[in-house]
Amino acid sequence: MQIALAPMEGLVDDILRDVLTGVGGVDWCVTEFIRVSDRLLPASSFHRLAPELQNGAATRAGTPLRVQLLGSDPLCLADNAAFACSLGAPAIDLNFGCPAKTVNKSRGGAILLNEPELLHSILSEVRKAVPAAIPVTAKMRLGFDSKDGALDCARALADGGAAQLVVHARTKVEGYKPPAHWEWVARVKDVVDVPVFANGDIWSVDDWRRCREVSGVENIMLGRGLVCRPDLARQIEAAKAGELLEPISWDALQPLLADFWRQARRKMSPRYAPGRFKQWISLLTRTYPQAVTMFAQVRRENDCERLDALLGLDVNAPGFKAAI
Repeated sequence: MQIALAPMEGLVDDILRDVLTGVGGVDWCVTEFIRVSDRLLPASSFHRLAPELQNGAATRAGTPLRVQLLGSDPLCLADNAAFACSLGAPAIDLNFGCPAKTVNKSRGGAILLNEPELLHSILSEVRKAVPAAIPVTAKMRLGFDSKDGALDCARALADGGAAQLVVHARTKVEGYKPPAHWEWVARVKDVVDVPVFANGDIWSVDDWRRCREVSGVENIMLGRGLVCRPDLARQIEAAKAGELLEPISWDALQPLLADFWRQARRKMSPRYAPGRFKQWISLLTRTYPQAVTMFAQVRRENDCERLDALLGLDVNAPGFKAAI
């Protein structure tokens, strides 16, 4: 069984990837999508969303990072994928699942699920351009507004050269509304000869057990479930081994929050760091009642120094350097 951390644009950046993979249980993670349109992007575009490329393409915990590309031009995607590999990417992931309207309007993400022939062409060109030792993987939904073409899309991706498929078990139109249709992951698994990962609505160990039973797959990708419950991957690992792992307590979570905030202060401007911190606290309210109290405290606070004090961080401590 492998457990992956999902790429979530605007949420799981390099900071949150670092903190969450540091908890343990995650086998690999993926960048936010790098938008490819009509040109070869400069190295700075890759390093901005994947700074780990300058550190062995892994998080501080050693978790490997895949670079995800999004676009519709097969040759342009192929050129950028090859360049990403030259920068150190150990794997290339292709996004065919993003439901954002702005992305879909510019022929990116889930809208391409209406064109299985194009999916095959993209995979084929990228596979040809990328060194043979570097895998090319893909993330898809069950369709744009219908599941009717899901199996054709999965076959197109696998036949084009995808080494793995991650299936978010909903259509674009269904967005993130429950339920996730894990039974369709089972159908995809039956028509391709590559490993399939189930993604969607895995919030707990019990959800994982149900997903495994319904989908018939062992591999999973965790998104919001891991963001809301940072030790969920470790809990699932323990359950797989027949053990029970006590969930991480709110008190034990405090060093992770402090680490996240410290990194945000170092890397982000004071204008944006508070919002990113509050975003994570808001999501933690799903699991921790204490997060509700903390969110109420920080909701209207945009002063970084006052947030430092709230978290008990000493900005004058050795090694602490905030962004300007």
